[in-house]
Amino acid sequence: MISFEKVYKRYPNGHEALSGISFALERGEMAFLTGPSGAGKSTLLKLIALIERPTRGSVIVNSRNTARVSRRRIPGFRRRIGVVFQDHKLLHDRSVFDNVALPLVIAGFGPRETGRRVRAALDQVGLRGREQDAPITLSTGEQQRVGIARAVASRPDVVIADEPTGNLDPELSREIMRLLRRFNEVGVTLLIATHDLQLVEEFGHRRISLAAGQIAGDGLAPDAPPGYRSTFPDRRGSPP
Repeated sequence: MISFEKVYKRYPNGHEALSGISFALERGEMAFLTGPSGAGKSTLLKLIALIERPTRGSVIVNSRNTARVSRRRIPGFRRRIGVVFQDHKLLHDRSVFDNVALPLVIAGFGPRETGRRVRAALDQVGLRGREQDAPITLSTGEQQRVGIARAVASRPDVVIADEPTGNLDPELSREIMRLLRRFNEVGVTLLIATHDLQLVEEFGHRRISLAAGQIAGDGLAPDAPPGYRSTFPDRRGSPP
């Protein structure tokens, strides 16, 4: 589903954000991406969404090598990838409905199908009936739910989330993480970048740790809940 093979990313100013990254996520897997600020987490997610391209190495998403996706085919490539941002990136001059609908409209869906998908996505995040509300009238947690609804409205195969709980208190963070996990439970491949190691340990899924642009660790969270079983092998070599 997602594969990085000896991936390097050097920016024009000479900063090397990623240095020889290699890992793979299976279809339907959920994993956390951790590491200090500047470790390369956001750059890695941008390579998956084709916001950036690698300097060297190969990035495979949905069986497609991103190096072979031409500029004009990027919009089609991104339709299969949902992106959740820390700061929501909602348009405050548009309604909740219009915010969730925007990527569907850009993708060319007709009004009837767009409406159906928007309502279904809002229902999934517990905001059905709030379609005409302005984002500014929503709580921070509700705004993040709108961002998640927008990410999943196109029914993507992959969802990537960049610090989706960074501005939330602990209980709201758990609520958002449980919501994201529900999408994973129906087959969506999920990669979540986060600084919240306590939350990572609580949820117990695979953790890929970055440091200075390299992989520093890859395996189950060290304090996975008792009895937790992963569908995928523990990359540290111990049984799940």
